[in-house]
Amino acid sequence: MFDKILIANRGEIALRVVRACREMGVKSVAVHSTADSDAMHVRMADEAICIGPPSSAQSYLSFPAIISACEITGAQAIHPGYGFLSENAAFVQAVEDHSLTFIGPTAEHIRMMGDKITAKDTMKALGVPCVPGSDGGVPTLKDAQRIGEEVGYPVIIKATAGGGGRGMKVAETAKDMERAFLGARQEAKSAFGNDEVYIEKYLTTPRHIEIQVFGDGKGNAVHLGERDCSLQRRHQKVFEEAPGPCITPELRAKIGKVCSDAVAAINYIGAGTIEFLFENDEFYFIEMNTRLQVEHPVTEGIFGVDLVREQLRVAAGMPMSFTQDDLKINGHAIEVRINAEKLPNFSPCPGKITQYHAPGGLGVRMDSALYDGYSIPPYYDSLIGKLIVHGRDRPEALARLARALDELIVDGVDTTIPLFHALLAEDDVQTGNYNIHWLEHWLAENLGT
Repeated sequence: MFDKILIANRGEIALRVVRACREMGVKSVAVHSTADSDAMHVRMADEAICIGPPSSAQSYLSFPAIISACEITGAQAIHPGYGFLSENAAFVQAVEDHSLTFIGPTAEHIRMMGDKITAKDTMKALGVPCVPGSDGGVPTLKDAQRIGEEVGYPVIIKATAGGGGRGMKVAETAKDMERAFLGARQEAKSAFGNDEVYIEKYLTTPRHIEIQVFGDGKGNAVHLGERDCSLQRRHQKVFEEAPGPCITPELRAKIGKVCSDAVAAINYIGAGTIEFLFENDEFYFIEMNTRLQVEHPVTEGIFGVDLVREQLRVAAGMPMSFTQDDLKINGHAIEVRINAEKLPNFSPCPGKITQYHAPGGLGVRMDSALYDGYSIPPYYDSLIGKLIVHGRDRPEALARLARALDELIVDGVDTTIPLFHALLAEDDVQTGNYNIHWLEHWLAENLGT
């Protein structure tokens, strides 16, 4: 096992990794920008080092700054958290070139799954079901129109280098194709510097189901069931749960084995998530995230495992501490993402926390780096906490979530807490009767957004 690792991230995920290290007897190094000098992860880590000004490009995204911090502190490995450099193949290569260990998959696997077309081709070859669509990039409008007719409308045009909902446009009919195709290319070029797009059949009422996988890099892999992340706003998840309300044990076992076999076949190492659209009992691959997910705590809740601990173990060359037969689902878990945002427009709301009280009690977990008097900086993502609950079944988890939200106090800034109070009053949320479009429709009807 490593003696010391550096955490190339900030906020609640950096604190999450610090806690796992502490339990394992591993020293942790927090890096921070000047804007984060008083952040909780800086206070809690064994060591801390400033790596630059507030700009992410000059701090959390700076290869030289992070690798130099390793050399200064003697850290042997780097945990990237999620976001920032967690899926940057060039960074992984730089880490390895400096005789350090990246706690995550290889640069090859990140590149393979980072390009949507390559990822889809790879998954097809490994037997993973995919959405019908183009075989690679679509260079011209004429090609797009031909594929639209072959696949059947509606279709969705997506950036090959995309993510976070950018570079995506829907063409409901053939008349919409020119607008959607050119719009997606323009947005992709602006957001990613790459205007290549591909086309897929647009499913009308799918759910977003993702399978958690974990490999040891030696041909062994497991799946840890699914998460339902269908409640989304602008393709950004806000409410995640496990197991999925609509997934039967038979479906779970079938798709889980397909996914674990696929990552085992490529000798994948560490945590990964294979994401699907799910409609009419069929799964359609959309992408693989080669990192720890924001919503990993719901999987930890129902399986009783520490995924960060496992990441450290396999990165250090140790075996996984469980097998597929060891993994049995216990109860139900739900996570809601608490953002510092002002409703109804969800505009970022940085500022000083005047009062903070985390909920507690049986089955309640609050992953947050907030504290009384902390000033949320305006330079980074608006996520300030994740409230996770676990119950014996879904109704108990929902009741526990309602109770925990009542206890949660975040004063001084606007947050999305009221959104979740409102959602829990909806019958569709209580019964799990929703798809990836449900929240957008609800927001339009109730908040006018």
